Amino acid sequence: MYAVIKTGGKQYKVKEGETLDIEKLAGEPGAAVTFDEVLMVGTDKETLADATALEKATVKATVVEQYRDAKILVFKYKSKKGYKRTQGHRQNLTKVKIESISRG
Repeated sequence: MYAVIKTGGKQYKVKEGETLDIEKLAGEPGAAVTFDEVLMVGTDKETLADATALEKATVKATVVEQYRDAKILVFKYKSKKGYKRTQGHRQNLTKVKIESISRG
């Protein structure tokens, strides 16, 4: 069974037992997290994408780790003008393990 969830402004296709990296969520490692915004639930034989049927669907996960991603460098440059700007950024991420998917 798989599901498509929405968190942090992005959509993720998840399966039970899978670990994934998402934008930072509040919670210490070991804390339980429930994703209520489920967009689709499917199996090998059927797919459920009706909005009214998915109101009760949930995906339960456990926080594994809170960490920061690798640094991303942004370099702006204009030729013949002497304009150069360098800026860096590190995104805060949360690693979660999907425990269960329920239709509700």
